[in-house]
Amino acid sequence: MAVEKIEPERQLADMLDAQPTDGCGPIRKGPGAPPLKQQIFECIRSAGRIARVDVAKELGVSAGSVTTLSSELIRDGFLIEAEGPPRDTGRGRPPVALGVRPEAGHVVGIKLSDEMHTAVVVDFAGRPVAEASLPAAVTGRSLATTLDEAETIFRMALDQANLPEGAVQAAGVGLPGLVDHVEGMLLWSPIFRDRRVPLRSMLADRLGLRVQIDNDVNLLTLAELWYGSGRALSNFAVVTIEQGVGMGLVLGDKLYRGAHGYGTELGHTKVQLDGALCRCGQRGCLEAYVSDYALVREATAALGLWGRAPGSTRVLLEALFDEAKAGNEAARSIFRRAGRFLSVGLANVVTLFDPPLVILSGARMRYDYLYASEMLEEARRLTLDQGRPAARVEIHAWGDWVWARGAATLALADLTDVLISGEAA
Repeated sequence: MAVEKIEPERQLADMLDAQPTDGCGPIRKGPGAPPLKQQIFECIRSAGRIARVDVAKELGVSAGSVTTLSSELIRDGFLIEAEGPPRDTGRGRPPVALGVRPEAGHVVGIKLSDEMHTAVVVDFAGRPVAEASLPAAVTGRSLATTLDEAETIFRMALDQANLPEGAVQAAGVGLPGLVDHVEGMLLWSPIFRDRRVPLRSMLADRLGLRVQIDNDVNLLTLAELWYGSGRALSNFAVVTIEQGVGMGLVLGDKLYRGAHGYGTELGHTKVQLDGALCRCGQRGCLEAYVSDYALVREATAALGLWGRAPGSTRVLLEALFDEAKAGNEAARSIFRRAGRFLSVGLANVVTLFDPPLVILSGARMRYDYLYASEMLEEARRLTLDQGRPAARVEIHAWGDWVWARGAATLALADLTDVLISGEAA
């Protein structure tokens, strides 16, 4: 497997410095595509700036249809006319291009976690306007506390964006666990004990607007599909390693959720019968060998780090990493063992779905022991090799804010369906 590490500083700059001409989002065509009017809008948003004639070529429709429907979108306040890119010949005035009117709508994306909640405000062109963060309550991780914190960070984000509440039409919320996106039901989450919670309706009542919810890794995958390495691909997988192990999957330009909305739970696939205890209550899950709490559990037994470096899981992991870098063989063996289990998980992903790209993402990707060359080589050996091209692996050590960006993308896609096509997602 070929691997490329994308530095966090470059990732952050690429997203924050995105210009209107950069565009965002995939272009959906063929079966299952939205009505033509929405296809035209999404084509324009994806391109950033594009001439009418090029929209017609891209979608394979008549120029007259594009002219008629784009005029309606301009009239309704969703598109603007702008100067397009210069002509190839360098002579004459640049053609008139179409772009999304950013002020046509705003959404808020919220990532709920057990350590830090994050939120971002995004305009209708998909560009971030403001961000906010809020430490999660250390004690009392109840549903009521989480709802209070979600409302608090929502209002913090609006204040940062200097927007009144009425300027935001929708919100997206992501959190770890099993989420039925279609029904808006949270079946289980490790961040609080309540189960089978109608979270979407509860948050909608609190915030007073449309809300969509989903598993946080699905939303990180949406961010990659709209803004990251996945924009140019129809199929790819995202594997995350943080408090847990998650997976997102794009098939045919669309996020795959499974029949009931909570598929691709890679972290809870079994890699050892009757093995280590997972926080889901079962034994032998991949997560129980690779995640934060798995590494801390090993470090506590082998190195006694609780006594030497008291504090949060993050502090303990940094202490473990420092020991490994300093040459402590016990610390290195902990990372090597986790890396071997990760190679099994990656090999299973490649064998099952044959993606051209696997993105390893999350804050723990700074621990290069987890994706050392020998671990990736072992993953390659564990896959069926009958002349298939090797899957490319990219390392994205995203910070907390990009998860909220994915939640905002979920809300933006839903709002687009409602405003452009008049269809509730």
